[in-house]
Amino acid sequence: MLEIINFSKVYRNGKQAVKGLNLTIEEGDLFAFIGHNGAGKTTTIKAIVGILDFEEGDILIKGVSVKKDPIFCKKQIAYIPDNPDLYDNLTGIQYLNLIADIFEVPKVQRAEIITKYAKMFELTSELNNFISSYSHGMKQKLAIISAMVHSPKILILDEPFVGLDPKAAFSVKQMMKEFCANGGSIFFSTHILEVAEKLCNKIAIIKNGELIAMGNMEDITKDASLEDVFLELTEHA
Repeated sequence: MLEIINFSKVYRNGKQAVKGLNLTIEEGDLFAFIGHNGAGKTTTIKAIVGILDFEEGDILIKGVSVKKDPIFCKKQIAYIPDNPDLYDNLTGIQYLNLIADIFEVPKVQRAEIITKYAKMFELTSELNNFISSYSHGMKQKLAIISAMVHSPKILILDEPFVGLDPKAAFSVKQMMKEFCANGGSIFFSTHILEVAEKLCNKIAIIKNGELIAMGNMEDITKDASLEDVFLELTEHA
């Protein structure tokens, strides 16, 4: 579903943000990508979704390079940043319909999806209000609903639980499990290691732009907690 091949990124100031990263996210994977601030997580995610250009390596979505056919790739994925920038002058429903129009989602299909997820995230009564009146958590919920409108195959999430109350966070976790159970794939960064440990079947740990551990969650953690493993690996890597 998603393959990162020898991906490297050097910024203009000479800083190497990511070096020779290789990852494969398969159908049904709920894949956590963890590391300290500045480790290269967001750089990698922005390259996957086409926000950030890169010169070395390649990234494939369903076997297609994001460089060679970015439109095809963007149709397969949905990206939710940690701090979504939405259009404050639109109402929630106007924004969702805008996204659905961009992806040419039929009206009946979009209505079903919006109704389902607005109910799940308790946002139905707010959809006719302007986004400018939304709290950060409400904007995060709206961004999640908009990501699901075109029925993507892969979700790319950067700190998806930031700003969410406990009930909303629970709903996001349930949505993520359901999405992968139905054949989708999720690749997401998080600093909440307990959530990653309980939720994910696979994990990659990155430090200073380089991969230091990757594999099935139970193989990485064994008899220890993910927190203990992460601290041990990042301290001595």
